[in-house]
Amino acid sequence: MGNDDSLSNVAEYSVSEISLALKRTVEDAFGHVRVRGEISGYRGPHASGHCYFALKDERARIEAVIWRSAFSRLKFPPQEGLEVVATGRLTTYPGSSKYQIVIESLEPAGAGALMALLEERKRKLAAEGLFVEERKKPLPFMPRVIGVVTSPTGAVIRDIIHRITDRFPVHVLVWPVRVQGETTGEEVAAAVSGFNALPADGPIARPDVLIVARGGGSLEDLWGFNDEAVVRAVAASTIPVISAVGHETDWTLIDLAADRRAPTPTGAAEMAVPVKADLEAGLARLSARLKAAISRDLERRRQHARTLSRAIPSADQLLALPRRRFDEAAARLSRALQMATHAKRLRLDGLRISITTLDRRLAEARRQLTQCGERLPLVYRGLLRNRRARLDRDAARVSPRAAQERIRLHRRRLEEARIRADRAVRQRLEAARAASEQTMRFVKLLSYEGVLERGFALVRDTEGTPLKRAREVRPGQALRLQFADGSANAIASGKPAGTASERKPSKAPQEPGKQGSLF
Repeated sequence: MGNDDSLSNVAEYSVSEISLALKRTVEDAFGHVRVRGEISGYRGPHASGHCYFALKDERARIEAVIWRSAFSRLKFPPQEGLEVVATGRLTTYPGSSKYQIVIESLEPAGAGALMALLEERKRKLAAEGLFVEERKKPLPFMPRVIGVVTSPTGAVIRDIIHRITDRFPVHVLVWPVRVQGETTGEEVAAAVSGFNALPADGPIARPDVLIVARGGGSLEDLWGFNDEAVVRAVAASTIPVISAVGHETDWTLIDLAADRRAPTPTGAAEMAVPVKADLEAGLARLSARLKAAISRDLERRRQHARTLSRAIPSADQLLALPRRRFDEAAARLSRALQMATHAKRLRLDGLRISITTLDRRLAEARRQLTQCGERLPLVYRGLLRNRRARLDRDAARVSPRAAQERIRLHRRRLEEARIRADRAVRQRLEAARAASEQTMRFVKLLSYEGVLERGFALVRDTEGTPLKRAREVRPGQALRLQFADGSANAIASGKPAGTASERKPSKAPQEPGKQGSLF
């Protein structure tokens, strides 16, 4: 009895109460832990954005979950078989009596794992062609605007601005980003894409070259510049990019994707702009050479002109012969004018206009007129003969014989046209008759008379109205039956038969041992 009393005094818990108590105990005792293990069963983010997998070692296994909000802040995504150090808190899942770790941050377990992850990512991006030399763009010789992606408070930006100011002062745009931490890759990728998105003629000048810079550090410190998003943004940039991350011995994936790699941020500034003093000295040197070359060319041309001038004759020498020809022509012109005037005077003196000369010319004109009057009747008679001959030809073409020939020709053509018209009319009539006969055959085939020919009869009342149903017939009603060959009168007697659904099978007596009728 004492044992039973002691058992009955133990407190009773429901399953939910026990589960919640265990959950509070585990979360209070292990509110913040770091667990090292190998990722197992990772299949990528779920449709909800959460990740579910397990961490294991050689002797134990623990379930793990990364909520969507924490997954977006991870430096690198989880990978199957990768040894990591997970930071988070332990909790339980009452639905299956399991405990699990809710991971808030994830990092590779040691430099060896980071290098393995880096090499794998490098092979993946190299297979996509993001590191090939054909993609790299040349740097502008003298950029007007330089964009710098780095921390605004570090020594790197001061070194770059100081070096650019010493060499060739240009406009520098700084896009402030975090160069260490979980958001480094996302911010650097957004900065590179943002510079590329600036319009060429916008209020903010679009850079001609970009410098992505950071000081030296460990592999973990520089891990943000190995982010896949950063590499893709640099590879896709239409603006040439200079990578100046770390020191000479440090390297990241952004160095392989950038168009040029600088050993230090100061070296990147030296690559971006030339030395203004050297350009001025070179310009002065080229200017002096140009002046000397122009002087030598002018002297050479002047000497050549003097040489050519000695070979050219003077103006007196050039005009001597034309002057002599002009004087001779002037002398000949005066003599020729005197001789022409004398000849004209002699010719005028030789002309003698008298009445005899005029009579002779008038007689010649009268003789020519008389000859023309004598030829006129002959010409008129010839014209009449030509007109008469043409009229005779036209009369021959319209003679009665020719008219009769043309009438016979037209009659023959008219007769042929009539024959063709009669033939066409007959063909049309035959076609219409055939179509009419075909139509009549269809009408006869579809008419009730064709049905009567097959042994049926048409029932009408005394008024000639067809009766289609048996229930329309009254006992003693006078009917008229029409057959294919004539009609007959009939009187309806008895009760009209019902439909097939109303008729019931008759129950004939069944002999023992025999099957009854099926109808």
